[in-house]
Amino acid sequence: MHVCHPHDFTGTRAWDALDIERIGDATVRLHWTDAPYHWHVNDGPEVFAVLSGQVAMHVRENGEERIHNLGPGDVFHAKDGDEHVAHPVGEARVLVIKRAGSVSCARYSRFPSLKDIRR
Repeated sequence: MHVCHPHDFTGTRAWDALDIERIGDATVRLHWTDAPYHWHVNDGPEVFAVLSGQVAMHVRENGEERIHNLGPGDVFHAKDGDEHVAHPVGEARVLVIKRAGSVSCARYSRFPSLKDIRR
């Protein structure tokens, strides 16, 4: 057994991760960050739970950008192909659950979807 206290983990650079567990074909990782990620889409679902701090989750749907403000206890669920980027407000720790080996691809405006990038 193991107890993980999120505040005990601080990365040396933004988006450093502590691997907690692999369950079937999914990974559970604790990320520490103090800087935005980059616009991307995943090739599978992703669950993003804020454990500490605040995160502005930017999403693009049908060409329009929206921002979801997330705090401790809030959960964001991105499906395959959902375009998003996380912007922490100061330091944040987040639990990310996704398929092992899932690829995050930068989003290029000339491609309407991840499926088109793979062709």
